[in-house]
Amino acid sequence: MSKLLELMRELGRNAALADEYKVDPDTVMKNAGLSDDECRALREKDYEAIKRLTGLRDGQFATNQVIRAYDE
Repeated sequence: MSKLLELMRELGRNAALADEYKVDPDTVMKNAGLSDDECRALREKDYEAIKRLTGLRDGQFATNQVIRAYDE
C-alpha cells in the first residue's frame, strides 16, 4: 500500500492527526514519509494524481478539508 493511501486512511480515522494536519500539513506529510509527488498531490487536491499514486478509483476518496480514502 502506498504511503499516501496509508496517510489518507489515517487522516480519516484519527481525529488528532487530522487536527495536526490542518495546522501543519507539511510536517504530517513528511513524518508519514510521503514523496514530493505525493505531498504535492495531497496539498493541491489533485485527484488524478492521487488516483495514479494510490490506485484508488472515483468514489473511493473524498475531501472536506483533507482528503480521505474510504476502506473497501
